[in-house]
Amino acid sequence: MALNKYVSEVKVIEHNQQVVFNYLSNFENLSTYLNSGLIEKITEKVPQIKITDFESDRDSCKFNITGLGLAEIKIVNREPFKTIKVKSSGGLPLSFTFWIQLMPVNEYKTKMRLTLHAEMSMMIKMMAGSKLEEGINQLADTLSKLPYQ
Repeated sequence: MALNKYVSEVKVIEHNQQVVFNYLSNFENLSTYLNSGLIEKITEKVPQIKITDFESDRDSCKFNITGLGLAEIKIVNREPFKTIKVKSSGGLPLSFTFWIQLMPVNEYKTKMRLTLHAEMSMMIKMMAGSKLEEGINQLADTLSKLPYQ
């Protein structure tokens, strides 16, 4: 298993850094958004991946991915208003650590960048490596457009 690093483009979010941090550091907020249609959109774009049984609380979420098994993601560190660190667990054939990094532009704008460290076999990398590169940027774009409150 080798460690691979993927970094998103920097996105600008039209909200205050504290508001963005508070929203993203609570998986219950993401649950509402995911269950309102995002999971179906992911399945439409990538029909090989079907996500079911999504559940979450403030610090973690879990869901089944058809053909891969149960995925669990937990927030393992919050550095207020700057960084959210997430780790995977569960039965997936890869493990990852994921950072959401936030930096204020001004009082009403925040820059965000995602970094993913994925540990996976060479075979998984050959099959999914380019998709992870593309996926990290799509995720950053999606997160930059969430209904922050």
